[in-house]
Amino acid sequence: MIYLELFLGFLKVGAFAFGGGYGAIPLIRETAVAYGWLDDERLSDMIAISESTPGPIAVNLATYVGSAQGGVLGALIATTATILPAFLIVIILMNLLKNVIKNEGVKSAIDGIKACVVGIILATGAYMAFNNIFFVSAETVFDWKALAITAALALIYFGSRKIKKQGISPILLIVIAGVTGVLVNL
Repeated sequence: MIYLELFLGFLKVGAFAFGGGYGAIPLIRETAVAYGWLDDERLSDMIAISESTPGPIAVNLATYVGSAQGGVLGALIATTATILPAFLIVIILMNLLKNVIKNEGVKSAIDGIKACVVGIILATGAYMAFNNIFFVSAETVFDWKALAITAALALIYFGSRKIKKQGISPILLIVIAGVTGVLVNL
C-alpha cells in the first residue's frame, strides 16, 4: 500500500508543481504531511539537505521520502512518479512538434534563437570575466592573476579544440580552473 501511496502522492507533485523545485515544496509538504510521512521540522531538514546535494530539489526530496517510507524500491517509485509527468509531456510535445520543426519558417526562427542564445552566453561570460578582472573589490583594481587564469583557460579550451577537434571536457576545464586558482593564490 505504501508504494501505491508514494506513486500517487509524488505523481501529483510532478504533475502540478510549476515554477521549478521551490515551487514543488508546498505540494511536497502537503503530500508528505497528509500521508504522515514527514512533519514540518523533518521536512525543513530534508529541504536543507536536498538543496546541498546535486540534482533538482523536488527529485531529491521525493527520493528521500520514498527511501524513508519504502526503502530503495520506495525511493525509485517516488522519484519515477515525480519525473514521469514532465517526461511524458516532453515526449508528447516532441512528437507533436517534429513535423512543425521541418517548416522553413520555424527552422529560421530556431536559427535566430540559437544565435541569440550564443550572444547572451558570450555577453554573460565577457561580463563575468570583466568584473572578475577589473572589479575585485569596492575600488577598481586590476587583477593580473584573474586575467592570467582567464587567458590560460581560454588558451587551453580553444587550443584543445584546434588539436583534438572536439575540445576539452567542461568538467576537466573546471577542475583545471580550480587547481590553478588554488596554486596561484598560495
